[in-house]
Amino acid sequence: MQKDRLKFLKTYMDTVCPTGYEEDASRVWRKEADRFADRTWVDVHGNTLAAINEKAPFRVMLAGHADEIGLLISYADDKGYLSFTGLGGWDLAILPGQRVRIRTQNGIVLGVIGRKPIHVMKDEDRKALPKIEDLWIDIGAKTKAEALKLVTIGDPAVLDYDAQELRNGLFVGRGIDDRIGAFVVLDALRRLAERKVKVGVYAVATVQEEIGSRGAQTSAFGIDPHVGIAVDVGFATDCPGMDDAKKKWGEVAMGGGPIITRGPNINAPLFRLLVGTAEAKKIPHQFDTCPRGTGTDANTIQLVRGGVATAVLGIPNRYMHSPCELVHLDDVEHTIELIAQTVATMKATTNLIPG
Repeated sequence: MQKDRLKFLKTYMDTVCPTGYEEDASRVWRKEADRFADRTWVDVHGNTLAAINEKAPFRVMLAGHADEIGLLISYADDKGYLSFTGLGGWDLAILPGQRVRIRTQNGIVLGVIGRKPIHVMKDEDRKALPKIEDLWIDIGAKTKAEALKLVTIGDPAVLDYDAQELRNGLFVGRGIDDRIGAFVVLDALRRLAERKVKVGVYAVATVQEEIGSRGAQTSAFGIDPHVGIAVDVGFATDCPGMDDAKKKWGEVAMGGGPIITRGPNINAPLFRLLVGTAEAKKIPHQFDTCPRGTGTDANTIQLVRGGVATAVLGIPNRYMHSPCELVHLDDVEHTIELIAQTVATMKATTNLIPG
């Protein structure tokens, strides 16, 4: 990946962006999109959109959700300790002992998630997963009044991790699910802006996917697309403990290219177009299956208005919904290229009616 793209990716990944509180990341994404898009805007739901060739009668929506799982401050006790709830689905075993960044109206407040030390737990408590009500955030305050001068009830938080490169093309960070998808659709739009495309293309950094793909539903209704391609992360099954997962999702390797999903949520002609393009352009790719609506933005996009031809491209991901998610930068590049090459073939007469 080019150095300027990698620098932007790290900046974008490090932005605090829990579900429902995506404004900071929206500004970063939109500033970048302003460099090449015909128009950029933010809708009332908070989705950030960038478009090219809007006058074209055939519209393609590229969606990657910007939001990440996070925490929501719900209470401060008399000694200044903060209680919280989850924004999105957490593995609660991950949380104890983590540092957090609380986004307040006056900037970031650092804290740590506390739990009773293992030495003083009963045997049954040591073996059990923690309950969220038994955890707290310590920001160093001595009283409730001091805590509430720093933090307001309803402030969001994320775990205190920055994005970094590892080795062999691997990239690690929190919120890769799915700001990496929002990055991909933005860069795919960038490549399409350099070409004379025959369709209107709308890249969308959607919001609130982690609580039900809410932003995808509202933005798709506004765009009224003919095609909707959702870019999300998918399960890499090439690490320990994933043998059983291969039977359900397939054999997916880091560096093996984008995952093209097949199942009822996927429009069959669009699936064939993606696979045919990947084969013709020699873009590495792999497959997974889903026998129902996928847990991605494509699930809601497919059902908007009179229906949309949808597809899902997944970027292989290890350790999903943790602060140390891993993707391969080659997979990111190949996903961008597959989208750009596929959309470049589309025109007003492209037929996506199954059968």
